[in-house]
Amino acid sequence: MALYETVFIARQDLTAEDVDALSNKLAKIVTDGNGKIVSREYWGLRNLAYKVKKNARGHYVLFNIDSEYPAVAELNRVIGFNEDIIRSLTFVVEAHSDESELFVSANAKEYKAGKVPVKKEPSKIDLVLDQVQFES
Repeated sequence: MALYETVFIARQDLTAEDVDALSNKLAKIVTDGNGKIVSREYWGLRNLAYKVKKNARGHYVLFNIDSEYPAVAELNRVIGFNEDIIRSLTFVVEAHSDESELFVSANAKEYKAGKVPVKKEPSKIDLVLDQVQFES
């Protein structure tokens, strides 16, 4: 079986339950085609670089898939018809990574709005830069 990664962006006005239901529906398509969802990552509600179909934000979801091509082709076909998905991308990979840097939670229900990271102690470079004065 081949390894695939699929990332899709769902509309911003969907609730967490709607995003999870959509993810489960798409995962069922792959499993019905004798494929396997190796992992599922919810990356959160993020700003888009530009508006897509009148949406400025979107829910990002990643699937790591171990399946034959017909199941992935059916997944892409269903994604194309679904109005809740504004963009998607599927590509072949040689190996799946354990967890991406964008990983927030396994599903949308577990996602909690990100807290702003608290800056700990300033580094030596920060201290030096604070002492530098620029004249205009």
